[in-house]
Amino acid sequence: MLDHDSPEFPARDSAPDALALGFDLDLTLADTRAGISAVYAALADETGVAIDTAAVVARIGPPLEEELAYWFPSGEVPAMAARYRAMYADVAVPATVLMPGAAEALEAVRAKGGRTVVVSGKNQADTERTVRFLGLPVDVVVGGFFGADKGVALRRHGVGAYIGDHTGDVDAARAAEAVAVGVATGSFDSAALSAYGADVVLPDLLAFPGWLGEYSGA
Repeated sequence: MLDHDSPEFPARDSAPDALALGFDLDLTLADTRAGISAVYAALADETGVAIDTAAVVARIGPPLEEELAYWFPSGEVPAMAARYRAMYADVAVPATVLMPGAAEALEAVRAKGGRTVVVSGKNQADTERTVRFLGLPVDVVVGGFFGADKGVALRRHGVGAYIGDHTGDVDAARAAEAVAVGVATGSFDSAALSAYGADVVLPDLLAFPGWLGEYSGA
C-alpha cells in the first residue's frame, strides 16, 4: 500500500493494463454519506458552528480541507481537519455501507483475472480502514489524492480504466491515459459526467459487469 507522502511515483514506462481497473471509494464503492454527515454533526456540536450536513454530503469528493473552509476560518481549518480525522474511524467507518453493485463489480474484475486498485481522496489510514471494514477484496489501496493528482497513482499501477462518480475522477483517468468510466451515484448525474468528458457513463455499479464484458482487452 502507498500513501500520499511517499516519494513521487515514477512515470509509467509501458502501456496501461486493460485488466488493471481503478476505483474511487466514496460514493463509488462505499456509501460514506451517513458516516461523513455524522462526523460533521459531531464537529458542529463540539465547536458550536452551524454546519449544513446535507450540503456537505452533496459535495463529497474533494479534499477535506476544501470542505472545512466553507465552515471555518482558514486559520482554523488545519485543527478542524485533525479533529475530523481523529473522529472518523469511530464515527464514520462503522456507518459506512457498500454501494449497490460494488461487490459484484470487484468480483467481475477478479473473474476476468484482473487487478483492482482503489485510489481515493480520503487520507491513507481512513481509506484502508474503510476498505477493511467493508471487506473489499482489492489488490492495492492508495489514499490522499484528488482529481488529476490521482493519475500519479493510477499510472504507477498501470491502470487501464478508472471508475468514479466525480468529474475529478474523469480528470484522474485523463491524467493516467486511462478509460474514464463515470458512475452516476454521486453529485453528478449521467448527463453531467458525459458532458465533462467521461468515455463511458453507467447509472451505477450494478451495470459494471455488463460493461466489463464488452470492454476491449477485458
